[in-house]
Amino acid sequence: MNPPPTRIEDRFFVGITGASGVIYGVRVVRALAILGYFVEVAITDAGYRVLQIELGMRIDPATRDAGALAGDAPVSRIRIFNNRSIDAGAASGTYPLRGVIVVPCSMGTLGRIANGYASCLIERVADVALKESRPLVVVPRETPLSKIHLDHCNRLAWAGARIVPAMPAFYHLPKTIDDLVDHLAGKILDAAGVEHNISKRWGVLSKPPGDPGPRPDLEDDAAPGNLAPGDLAPHDGEGCDS
Repeated sequence: MNPPPTRIEDRFFVGITGASGVIYGVRVVRALAILGYFVEVAITDAGYRVLQIELGMRIDPATRDAGALAGDAPVSRIRIFNNRSIDAGAASGTYPLRGVIVVPCSMGTLGRIANGYASCLIERVADVALKESRPLVVVPRETPLSKIHLDHCNRLAWAGARIVPAMPAFYHLPKTIDDLVDHLAGKILDAAGVEHNISKRWGVLSKPPGDPGPRPDLEDDAAPGNLAPGDLAPHDGEGCDS
């Protein structure tokens, strides 16, 4: 077994809760592991249930075997913790941790983190991230949002968290559910400060490896997911049409 990393830049903590959209959490965990990070994961009781319902993924909470969660990612880089283990290393501010991602984040978990109520490992690690000024990315998945939900999002943003709602986009012309999932996972990794290439970026041409093809405007040839000249309706340059 590989020794645990001691450098803060090597390790992330990911919390998966019982909101719909657990596929986002799975994709983020796998992407981080493939990118070379060690990923510590905690899953709520409801999270285990939603993994089974939405993905048919069965993980024994007793053994916490990370094989199913890892998929084609290196399982040696993923470790699942008991969410009741508030004495785990990540629950301490002295623990080397690059960032924390809660994806998907249920409204219950969102409210408890926003109000400093650390009742389990996920909530405690998120609380520590805020007090240590570490990156904390929260991915709420609910609709419609009540005023209480919005207030909790605002409180977390005010405290320093990045709020990345699980809202699919379509400007990249997705053709599959995987395309939608990858795009949001890319946004989550961006918010966490992780370099990646798992999703298309607006304004960047699809070119051979080694040529990233920066495109600050839309005056070059069209690329998949980008608009070509003339695709936008003309306007008079005044006001806002959105």
